[in-house]
Amino acid sequence: MTQMRWEQLLSPRRLHDQRSTSTREIGRSPFHKDHDRIVFSGSFRRLGRKTQVHPLTENDHIHTRLTHSLEVGCVGRSLGMIVGELLRDRLPEWITPADLGVIVQTACLGHDIGNPPFGHAGEYAIRDWFQRAQSSGLLEGLSDAEREDLLTYEGNAQGFRVITQIEYNQFNGGMRLSAATLGALLKYPWTVRYGGRAGKFGAYQSEQALLKEVAEAVGLLPQGEQRWCRHPLAWLVEAADDICYALLDLEDGLEMGILRYEEVVEILRQIAGEFPPEYADMQARNVSQRRRIALLRGAAMERAVNEVGTVFVQHEQSLLSGTLSDDLLELCHPDLGWGVQAAKQLARERIFQNERKAKLEIGAYTTLGILLEAFIGAAHELHHTGHSSFKHQRVLALIGENTPLPSWPLYDSYRRMLDFIGGMTDHYAVDLAQEMGGRLRGD
Repeated sequence: MTQMRWEQLLSPRRLHDQRSTSTREIGRSPFHKDHDRIVFSGSFRRLGRKTQVHPLTENDHIHTRLTHSLEVGCVGRSLGMIVGELLRDRLPEWITPADLGVIVQTACLGHDIGNPPFGHAGEYAIRDWFQRAQSSGLLEGLSDAEREDLLTYEGNAQGFRVITQIEYNQFNGGMRLSAATLGALLKYPWTVRYGGRAGKFGAYQSEQALLKEVAEAVGLLPQGEQRWCRHPLAWLVEAADDICYALLDLEDGLEMGILRYEEVVEILRQIAGEFPPEYADMQARNVSQRRRIALLRGAAMERAVNEVGTVFVQHEQSLLSGTLSDDLLELCHPDLGWGVQAAKQLARERIFQNERKAKLEIGAYTTLGILLEAFIGAAHELHHTGHSSFKHQRVLALIGENTPLPSWPLYDSYRRMLDFIGGMTDHYAVDLAQEMGGRLRGD
């Protein structure tokens, strides 16, 4: 049976960087450099003003995309180091458990870097806008694959574009991360043709060649044209995201008064397996609910991390052969898997249906609709006429050096517009849309 090899999967070779990459460096490895390049990027910094679940909240305890990504990174680092310790004798001699930990951590930090304003609501708003735009001729002249890319705006694919194209070395390797980190980052290593009903895929047509380059660099197994199996470490990134997404949504729901303390406690206890020894004492001393929940959440995370690490090693061969089909959490102890699913179900039924959240997400559709009409309309006019009206000149001036040229393919021009809109924070998108809608302000 064909299998991937750790020696290739953990390649430190950098995308579009011809300089030799040493696997032994004083102070930090190539993978630590990957970590720093993500953290110091503008795209990562802007996650601090982007929605995780609750848009435009004024409560400082509620998660943003930035705090979520940092927490997922912490869990991912622990998972990587556990797996590194357990597989130490099967990994290349130049890879340490700390290296494996930082590869997973960095992929976790970058996993949401392509999310547009307003999170998943923003993705759906962009998709729906392009669906309606078909009737006005804005998508005429595009290939079927290019059209599907626009009809299926995907944060994962946009994130791959940000990291490999936009940040730092623009359209010349982007952040130039190591092949190992890029491989772990690819949760869906295929194009839109395999997106399915959920529209999940990892690279647009514009990054199709880069997807192939990364897949071949780390030795991912092909599963069809424009499709490869996942990098084994991508399963750890997904598990870290699921653990944080499930548990921390509950904390946010409790903080906002959407969930009851008792129901959150029961799910966390189920995932943790039992109450930590300190919990009864904290109850007796009437310690605040927030601190008691933090204790339970820590215990639940510790158990989940330890079990996922063990399960990964147990299924190493199916991971290396690209045949694993179940999520790692599903392969853990049944009550842990049940607890995570219960947390997600509670979030779907109560948090995602919350009235305030629904109203703000409807507003997000209006905000992004105004922006898309302005920027996509400007790109369309420039492409087809070679010039811009005064209004569209002012719109394109906001893009700056990334303004498309009339000679560009229409798809490339649209991608640049979506790069700009997708990179906006929630607040900037709202302010700009309101100003474009006629709410003028002086200095």
